[in-house]
Amino acid sequence: MSTTETAIASAEAHSAHNYHPLPVVVASAEGAWMTDVEGRRYLDMLAGYSALNFGHGNRRLIDAAKAQLDRVTLTSRAFYHDRFAEFCTELAALCGMETVLPMNTGAEAVETAVKTARKWGYRVKGVPDGMAKIIVASDNFHGRTTTIVSFSTDPEARADFGPYTPGFEIVPYGDLTAMREAMTENTVAVLIEPIQGEAGVLVPPAGYLPGVRELTRERNVLFIADEIQSGLGRTGKTFALDHEGVVPDMYVLGKALGGGVVPVSAVVSSADVLGVFRPGEHGSTFGGNPLACAVALEVVAMLRTGEYQQRAAELGDHLHRELGLLTGGGAVEAVRGRGLWAGVDIAPALGTGRKISEKLMEEGVLVKDTHGSTIRIAPPLVISKEDLDWGLDRLRSVLSAR
Repeated sequence: MSTTETAIASAEAHSAHNYHPLPVVVASAEGAWMTDVEGRRYLDMLAGYSALNFGHGNRRLIDAAKAQLDRVTLTSRAFYHDRFAEFCTELAALCGMETVLPMNTGAEAVETAVKTARKWGYRVKGVPDGMAKIIVASDNFHGRTTTIVSFSTDPEARADFGPYTPGFEIVPYGDLTAMREAMTENTVAVLIEPIQGEAGVLVPPAGYLPGVRELTRERNVLFIADEIQSGLGRTGKTFALDHEGVVPDMYVLGKALGGGVVPVSAVVSSADVLGVFRPGEHGSTFGGNPLACAVALEVVAMLRTGEYQQRAAELGDHLHRELGLLTGGGAVEAVRGRGLWAGVDIAPALGTGRKISEKLMEEGVLVKDTHGSTIRIAPPLVISKEDLDWGLDRLRSVLSAR
């Protein structure tokens, strides 16, 4: 067997299934490029589902991590540490908010947002105990915990994991009328992705997000924006909601916040909302640890310049122009997205999204499929225009091969 086959066979022998990875074994990476165990190079057009917005091995982030490694990496939240206050202050300022509650993974941050909304509903809004409802959208993806999959509409993510957690109302994504009709006196929050990533990079209709903001204000309901994939520069703005001039009551952040170096997530909101927690009611041993704060502080500093947002906007315009030219020829049925983020629906006659992803891998480009016929394109924001064009040329070549 080849080195790749040996490595994959060994992994399969001692690991349980979660994702269905492409058959490539990465050994090193830099910028927008990865190299496998046999020395083959691949252009990364997925960027760790936006966790690697700033590229592999970004020197600023690696240097920040190395410097912190020599000082202190973990105290737990039983004690303060000297990076914590600065991290919370700077992230709150970036978000235009007041208060930060750090966690580790995106799913933990979503769980924290759910707990926050329920406690706010009981202690502030006055919802009867045990009656709080949160409205979510169909085709959502907010994580994999048992509570989160309880309000998933994806059978693959949900099946065989019951009994499911109650307290959620699911309405069609983009349907403001359905959301309004679902609201009751016991509704405490609306939790949505401003752009649905796992569903195929679905952008809601114009006016939908401002409508959600208006409706939630009118009904005294929290607007929780899951910007774990869409936030922190990916769409050409700091947050996807910025395109609509909308500010939610709460941001849920993750992925790129850790720079692809360490897992970092956070819930960011007002002091009134996050202030519902009293000491001991929520926590995380690793959440907000010194190493995570050091890396995330550098991420925030990089985003403050606007450089990466502008780069995503300009290269994103180019990406969508080029992808738009692929529609109408029978190979691509639709292209959606914003900034350096796109969902490309492959015509069934050409094969599944998985098949196209495998063919692109053979050509030296790494993407990932979703929902059968769609491939997602989300390169690091540091990708050069030349490399982006090279990747698009490989896509055109694969799609034209009948």
